[in-house]
Amino acid sequence: MHTFLIILAVIAFFMIVLEDVIHLNKAKTTLFLGTLSWLVLFLFPADDVTPKQIQGMLNENLLEIASLWLFLMAAMTFVAFLNHQGLIETMIYKFLPSKVGEKTLLFMVAIFAFAFSSLSDNITATLVSVALVLSLKLPPNKTLKFAVMVVFAVNSGGVSLITGDVTTLMIFLADKVAIQDLLWLALPSFVSVIFLAGLLSFGLKGELIIDGGERHYDRVGMSIAILFLFTILSTIVLNIIAGVPPVLTFLFGLSIMFLIGRFFHTADDRENMLDYIRVIEFDTLLFFLGILLLVGMLKEIGVLDHLVKIYEILPPIQANYVMGLLSSLVDNVPLTAALLKANLEMTPASWLSLTYGVGVGGSLLIIGSAAGIVAMSKIKEVTFISYMKYSFFLLLAYSLGFAGSFGVGTVLFN
Repeated sequence: MHTFLIILAVIAFFMIVLEDVIHLNKAKTTLFLGTLSWLVLFLFPADDVTPKQIQGMLNENLLEIASLWLFLMAAMTFVAFLNHQGLIETMIYKFLPSKVGEKTLLFMVAIFAFAFSSLSDNITATLVSVALVLSLKLPPNKTLKFAVMVVFAVNSGGVSLITGDVTTLMIFLADKVAIQDLLWLALPSFVSVIFLAGLLSFGLKGELIIDGGERHYDRVGMSIAILFLFTILSTIVLNIIAGVPPVLTFLFGLSIMFLIGRFFHTADDRENMLDYIRVIEFDTLLFFLGILLLVGMLKEIGVLDHLVKIYEILPPIQANYVMGLLSSLVDNVPLTAALLKANLEMTPASWLSLTYGVGVGGSLLIIGSAAGIVAMSKIKEVTFISYMKYSFFLLLAYSLGFAGSFGVGTVLFN
């Protein structure tokens, strides 16, 4: 029966990799196979395992999933409102000059994608950044450079805040790193982004006229934007001083958002604020649910013990670097979940380097991250082969950032 369950997990992995080939959403396949695997565990238990024990295993997994799922739901609802109201786009064009050089603009796009992805999920950050790139109407070769920059910057920006990358959130929720320590990852991440921007800027010589058009924002929108930033800051501060779980702070912030909508929207006919929950990326949330059920099943049957063999062969820092490279081929969510479930024993400094590795390593190939997949689907110039032209530059930037993450961990914990 264990063999059958492993086969289900392998099928799920190939379904994820081949999503764009078979045109079957990975959320559907992973949720089906994840729930099926637990049904099999209940219907055909091992000889020494009772249904009550399996129920306990499932409850433990569901508790972990619920904390992650509810946090992401709250954060994505905030971003869905701000994006739908055009506030994000308004702020972008507010700070862009009317006339700017291509080289300078590349750095500005990199910094924006980096900063915005630390506040929102990677999919939203990529969609907004890609929309900005497409509005510039650059030649194909330059559009490709900007797209490569966006993918790397989005993945880099997310690793230092639990609001920015789901793998960072997962590692934090497993009590492997503290929020205040994660914040230091922003330094090597930002340096690597600027380094890559410098490499990609060669050959960019033209000037662009930026037409932001007429844009506006209202009192309610700005109030919720400020509330969102305050919620993020409160999440960090309250966790540090009182150990308040991030999911509780974000759900509280979300409730205030709903109340603001109720009391300030009474004079007009705009939609109910609760409606924004319906427009978030639920397929992403269902994908995480299915994957974490599958990985939880693999842990319970003992398969994940084999994953840590690489840590017996290589020192943790080298193994973490390899895991980062592997995340360009394997979705980083199941990879991270598997490493956490395998109960690795590492120092906090090593966990910091792993956080950077699995968060940014997916940038090396266009199929290695959600940001890459979104960019490839929206920009025709971005293909698997065209993106690989910059793989060496990306590897250099990733290696620099990884070395910096190790350096930061060494300074913090030694």
